[in-house]
Amino acid sequence: MPETTVALLQALIQNECVNDGDPDSGYEFRSVATLQEFFGAEGRVFEPHPGRQSVLYRIPGSRPAAPRLMMMGHLDVVPVTPQGWTRPPFQGVVEDGFVWGRGAVDMLNVTAAMAVVARRLMSGDLPQPTGDVLFLAVADEEAGGTYGAEWIVNHHWEEVACEFLLTEIAYPALATTDGMAAVINIGEKGPHWQMAYSEGVPGHASQPFATDNALVPMARAIAALAEASTPVIVSDEWLAFVDVLDLPSDLREALMDPEKVDEAVQTLGETDEGFARYAHACTHMTVTPTILTSGTKANVIPDHAEAAFDIRTLPGQDETTVTDHLAKVLGDDIERIRFVPQRSQEATSSVAGTELWEALVDAYEAHTGSRLVVPAITPAATDARFFRNRGVVAYGAGWFDNRVGFTDFLSMFHGHDERVSVASVEQTTMLLGTVIERFSAKML
Repeated sequence: MPETTVALLQALIQNECVNDGDPDSGYEFRSVATLQEFFGAEGRVFEPHPGRQSVLYRIPGSRPAAPRLMMMGHLDVVPVTPQGWTRPPFQGVVEDGFVWGRGAVDMLNVTAAMAVVARRLMSGDLPQPTGDVLFLAVADEEAGGTYGAEWIVNHHWEEVACEFLLTEIAYPALATTDGMAAVINIGEKGPHWQMAYSEGVPGHASQPFATDNALVPMARAIAALAEASTPVIVSDEWLAFVDVLDLPSDLREALMDPEKVDEAVQTLGETDEGFARYAHACTHMTVTPTILTSGTKANVIPDHAEAAFDIRTLPGQDETTVTDHLAKVLGDDIERIRFVPQRSQEATSSVAGTELWEALVDAYEAHTGSRLVVPAITPAATDARFFRNRGVVAYGAGWFDNRVGFTDFLSMFHGHDERVSVASVEQTTMLLGTVIERFSAKML
């Protein structure tokens, strides 16, 4: 049985719970079994589809009426391209002070840290919390939560109801005008995934003149949408984030101006492409073509084509923003393409300054001596949105060493050579334990 956070992280990586979007992928039952062994208890298992398991553990508080705090991590990971890795992606190798493997940062490191803290609470190694503390390890986060958090919230809310939530994304510290600051994730963009379909007439590909090739309008649509400028919103969350960044004042001001942000992103990209990508995503609706299929064989003119688009919106943007943008960019070609929404959810965020926020700040100060924190948003969607839509305050937080910077860390999400330092895993475990202690003290 894994005895440390690093060992548990290694075991979760080795379980290879790869979620490719197919309902029969994921295999999260493997990591549920690992957690059951780790806790020495079955927990409450949810299984809306065979093998797509999530598990819940509850630590009763000393005051049943006190606000409840949940720690939630996901168990699934995205697929890999093994040729791009310098270490095996599913062995959880510890080398050069890092744990290497798919899920090391997204987000099995934090899931493992949460599990260790929950077990310490259960065993009495940490003081009994004031309100109930819940640990929920979920399936299917990487495909939208259909068989995980979304399903549990919709069908078993009474079992997972809480007032406060700790989840992803946990970021490394960031350079500000006042020094290095911890980053607390307070919000996320909304996913508006779309499938697009076009139709044509089959024929022999050796005679293309005047044929109706379904792939051609789809290819034009993909190129146009990938290259077009997208709607800009400079949100309050972004303003609060940029306001403290250690950047030249003119660049910082441009990043806060909707009329200048595109130019500012270009400037950032000259020296820090990773941060420029993050800045662009946090200020724009994004439209990313991800999958294209068409036809039946190489010598047959396609009579059908379909493409997947990952579209993300900011606060103040919605499904109408998406449909208006598609129509504006495609013009007459919109008549040839049929868009079918796959998931449509607006951006969510939580306010700073709550009891959990203050507990996080207290915990960072206890371990680092600094109360300097920065609120941030993530361009990705997380399971926090299902809880925020029920009125829950949700944050993402961790404590990382300085071996990987903010933008390099971001590049590892769904990328090659995903890894997290051993020290960061241990520090995040300590931080979360302190957060619960400080939060409990505020609930007395």
